[in-house]
Amino acid sequence: MRFDHVGIFVKDIANGRELLGEMFGITNWTEVFADAGIGVYVQFGVAASGPCYELVAPLGEQSPVDGALRAGKNILNHVAYLTADLEAEGERLRRLGSVAVAAAQPAVAYQGRKVQFWLSPLRFIVELIEAPEHEHRYSPQPVE
Repeated sequence: MRFDHVGIFVKDIANGRELLGEMFGITNWTEVFADAGIGVYVQFGVAASGPCYELVAPLGEQSPVDGALRAGKNILNHVAYLTADLEAEGERLRRLGSVAVAAAQPAVAYQGRKVQFWLSPLRFIVELIEAPEHEHRYSPQPVE
């Protein structure tokens, strides 16, 4: 597995991008992806000195993000890893005591490649992404 990002739930992508940009010096962002299948908007950002952050905002009233945002819980939501074999890696996590949160599904931000979320025995969420060679496409954004 290869580390990809830390996922953070936000009410609004633009506001989240502005705050994280100022806090961590993030100046490079991907496009915003609308993923109706999962029910979220996502955008990835990275600073020269830090990890990749994924902002995740609700897309519609049935978004899985809404409940967490209303409750103010699980906002720092998940760590994500790229893998060549989602099924085998998922089975390895299961043997270690993790539980699948939902079935694997295609993700727009990863060109339709499958993603799946797992709740680890340590009570944090791991996202597996079956796209081992994926690289996010960033472009510089002016910092105001």
